[in-house]
Amino acid sequence: MRPFLDKVMPEAWQAARSYSAAIRDAALGRGLDPQEIELIKVRSSQLNGCSFCLDLHSREAREAGVAQQKLDLLPAWRDSGVYADRETAALAVAEAATVLPLGEDAQADLEAARDILGEEGFVAAEWVAVSINMFNRISILSRHPVRPRGLDGKVIR
Repeated sequence: MRPFLDKVMPEAWQAARSYSAAIRDAALGRGLDPQEIELIKVRSSQLNGCSFCLDLHSREAREAGVAQQKLDLLPAWRDSGVYADRETAALAVAEAATVLPLGEDAQADLEAARDILGEEGFVAAEWVAVSINMFNRISILSRHPVRPRGLDGKVIR
């Protein structure tokens, strides 16, 4: 059994949580909305295969007002036609920051995203993606468990 990084070094976990809160506040202050932030977190978590973060941020995305259809279609976001331009820009940033190195297509996606989000919104989106990628790695390395939930979202015991 792997040790939980957050339990063995709680001071590092608290610093990571403070960092994440600062990134979220800064991103909101630079024009990203809570839905865009959560879409970045969910998409990056999908790409990284982080079940714990995917479970958490899917719930938080719904709480922020992201439609279930948009969450269901995330793996096919480029072809679905249901996302607004700002959302597709945020998702392009999420993918580019998660799947490295940056290829030509990712570079082109980032340039287009910057045009849509503006420089501050674009950089904020990159920081959100960097942050969730860190948390994905913490949860994957720790093997944080996902608790089964019912339709009401409550943990099933």
